[in-house]
Amino acid sequence: MRLHRLDITAFGPFGGARTVDFDALSAAGLFLLHGPTGAGKTSVLDAVCYALYGAVPGARQGNQGTNLRSDHAEPGTRTEVRLELTVAGRRLEIIRQPPWERAKLRGKGTTVDKAQTWLREYDATHGTWKDLSRSHQEVGNEVEQLLGMSREQFCQVVLLPQGDFARFLRADAEARGRLLGRLFDTRRFAEVEKHLAERRRTTEARVREGDAALLADAHRMQQEAGDAMELPELAPGAPGLAEAVLSAAAVARSTARERLTVADCRLAATESAQATAERTLTDVRELARLQRRFTEARERAGRLQERAGAHREAQTRMERARKAEAVAPTLELREAADAEHRRATVAHTRARGRLPDTWADAGTAGLAAAARRAAEELGGLESARRAEQRLGELVTERAELDRLERDDEDVLREAEHWLAGWDATRASLQARIESAQEAATRAEQLAVQREPTRRRLDAARMRDQLAGDTEEAQRRALASGNRALEARRHWLDLKEQRLSGIAAELAASLTDGQPCAVCGATEHPAPARKVAGHVGREAEERALAASRHAEEQHAEDERRLGVVREALAAATAEAGDTPTARLAEEADRLEQEYARARRDSSGLHAVREELRRAEQERERRLTARQQAAVRAASRLTRRETLDHEQATLEQELAEARDGADSVAARAAQLEQRVRLLTEAADAARAAEDAAQRLKDADARLADAAYRAGFDTPQEAAAALLDDAAHRELQHRLDDWQSEEAAVRAVLAESDTAAAAQRPPADPATAEETAIRAARRLREAASARDAAARCCAELDRLSARAADGVRRLAPLREEHERVARLAALTAGTSADNERRMRLESYVLAARLEQVAAAATVRLQRMSSGRYTLVHSADRSGRGRSGLGLHVVDAWTGRERDTATLSGGETFFASLALALGLADVVTDEAGGVRLDTLFIDEGFGSLDDQTLDEVLDVLDSLRERDRSVGIVSHVADLRRRIHAQLEVVKERTGSTLRQRGVR
Repeated sequence: MRLHRLDITAFGPFGGARTVDFDALSAAGLFLLHGPTGAGKTSVLDAVCYALYGAVPGARQGNQGTNLRSDHAEPGTRTEVRLELTVAGRRLEIIRQPPWERAKLRGKGTTVDKAQTWLREYDATHGTWKDLSRSHQEVGNEVEQLLGMSREQFCQVVLLPQGDFARFLRADAEARGRLLGRLFDTRRFAEVEKHLAERRRTTEARVREGDAALLADAHRMQQEAGDAMELPELAPGAPGLAEAVLSAAAVARSTARERLTVADCRLAATESAQATAERTLTDVRELARLQRRFTEARERAGRLQERAGAHREAQTRMERARKAEAVAPTLELREAADAEHRRATVAHTRARGRLPDTWADAGTAGLAAAARRAAEELGGLESARRAEQRLGELVTERAELDRLERDDEDVLREAEHWLAGWDATRASLQARIESAQEAATRAEQLAVQREPTRRRLDAARMRDQLAGDTEEAQRRALASGNRALEARRHWLDLKEQRLSGIAAELAASLTDGQPCAVCGATEHPAPARKVAGHVGREAEERALAASRHAEEQHAEDERRLGVVREALAAATAEAGDTPTARLAEEADRLEQEYARARRDSSGLHAVREELRRAEQERERRLTARQQAAVRAASRLTRRETLDHEQATLEQELAEARDGADSVAARAAQLEQRVRLLTEAADAARAAEDAAQRLKDADARLADAAYRAGFDTPQEAAAALLDDAAHRELQHRLDDWQSEEAAVRAVLAESDTAAAAQRPPADPATAEETAIRAARRLREAASARDAAARCCAELDRLSARAADGVRRLAPLREEHERVARLAALTAGTSADNERRMRLESYVLAARLEQVAAAATVRLQRMSSGRYTLVHSADRSGRGRSGLGLHVVDAWTGRERDTATLSGGETFFASLALALGLADVVTDEAGGVRLDTLFIDEGFGSLDDQTLDEVLDVLDSLRERDRSVGIVSHVADLRRRIHAQLEVVKERTGSTLRQRGVR
């Protein structure tokens, strides 16, 4: 890396634009950066670091957006740093502008412009600068990849800071390890330690989990086996646990099988005894049943003998009832005739009681003749009824004429009253029509004004909405840009890792006897192997595809942002700068006036329709008044006709009523007389017929009773039984016969009679014996089932435990292997004799390289007296590996670096820094560092030592390097001709270059 040019504007103490020509300064190889304290010497180095990494070194970082700007700068001047450099054969220009708080272009107050970054590359073919990127992240990734160093490494290697290496020289092993870890980025080795420790904890936890499951199965087996199994007193993870559990399980299974065999034998014996007891119980129960059956039959036979007399009486009663059934129909006919005679006598007496005294003694023929005469008189009143009905109709018609006359008078009165106000009504309706027509005209005018206002309001609302959408689109575009940069960085990292391991990919295709595609050799004694975490082509291609997809998404978000911005511009052009609230108020005012005008004009049709109906009503009322006058004349003629007809009918009705109130009353009298006479005549004839039929029934009943064997009809009636009594008596006879047959059948059974001759049975004793046998069988079966379940469960649990032991074996081996590796890398293993952690071991190797590189320059600076050596001795109770000693050639003794004097400490630190720069450069991939800066410390050297140090620094030109010394020592201004002076002034610092062409 070689610096060419640095342009600083409004940065740090520099208020204006300042330029540093590093090409001119580097031509001398060694140049001096000096100036008074606080002038800004370190700010020049800060500007270089800020241009490359976007941040200043160490504790001076602060708020990068505001602390970098010069307090001496003009308000309109923006802070900017521009750096030209060559790195990896490419000439680049980096421009960075930190965030800037400036006055708003419109209105009052301030606004903050975001930070800006540009990366350009010089195209020597065309002689122009080509833009590469404007993304902070892309530029940072590109610079870090080209330099091969992070910002912290760059500050340690290129910008050798004040006092850091003196502290490094005198620091203890822990502090020295932290610094070396940052410089050489040994975090991956620490991560390996952490990974192995985590793997050890993970595998240990899984082994313990498996052992816990194994012990749980063992406890369940112990619960099943009881005292037949003893568990080992071992905790999860203890050695030999699996073998002890499997051995105890085998013993328990053997004991359980022996118990199962004993239980099977006992079960067979109890099953035989229980079967014998059941057969004996069945025989005893059958004997007891037959003995009870014989005893019950003898008792039933005794009860039948006791009821024999009652049975004979029932038979006699049933025989007389069967004889009386022959007389029953005649008896029923006589009872029906008697009932009919009584009803006819009662009806005849009642009908005679309703007749007037005139016909109380009349016979049947006289009553019938009087009924015929009354019916003839009733028929003559029909014409009188019609006349009376017509008279009622005449009265109704006269009332209707009076009602119509009153209605016509009301119509005439209402018509006169309505027509009197017609002129005022018509004038009012005409005025309302004119007002509605004016409102309609106003509504049309407002409608023309309303549409443009509504469009402007919609555009203003769209403008406000799009303003928020623009901010959201900007955020999305920025987020997708960051994701695209992250995807590209991930792809570049994978690509770099793949290139680092490309030898393994090439080695995979090597074949013995075939030439290598790289070196051409036909023998391949040690082909490269793929290491853990190797990145293949597929992973790189997936990362590249993800990077391209992220870039496409970023382009799509940028396109959407452009679309939203165009829509915002169109909406702003349509709506103008008028606030949305004001446009909304104007639109609401026009809407209210328009609605009011529409509301006023909406009644125009209704008013016109109302006027039309009013005119129709006027015509209707005029016509009604004329028609009422015509109907009045017609009613007068009709009333005279009705009066004449009414007089004629009244004279005719007076003759027909014969003193009654009306013709209907006279007809009702005659109808009542006809009905009573007819009913009395019919009742007299029915009574005579019923008396004759009763006499005939008595004669037939006496004859039937004599033929059936009864002395009188009354005896036959008493012998009859109703249906319920007959069924009950027959049921008693049938039950007696069935019971007698059943008793005879039981007493005739041979087995029942034989059982009665045997001693009485004892079922209770037999049942008790059978219950005891069944209980012993259940106990034996339960014991056998329990033994079988125990064997099955022990077999299942043993199989699961054995399977778990087999599955856990690889994990247990892995845990032992990982535990050994973790203890070895952590420095706690007995195999690690120096008790060094892996990271400390790597750092010790790096420190040994740094000490060797530093010794080359330290011997020249100390005239061959001092040599830096790496010490692996343990310091105190800590671990060994990071010790640093100095060998004094004058005494031949090795001593601690803390014993060096101030000047010796400085040049030893400088030698250490230069050696560290060489080692870090090689570690970073061999990037050549052609420009270095050394900050302070020369004031502690005497003249001779200073000359030797400057000779060493001047020798760096042999490697085509330029070294800038940052110091305010006056003697250096005499010794070093190429100088960059920082001048401190009240208006800000300035830069001057001296001793350069």
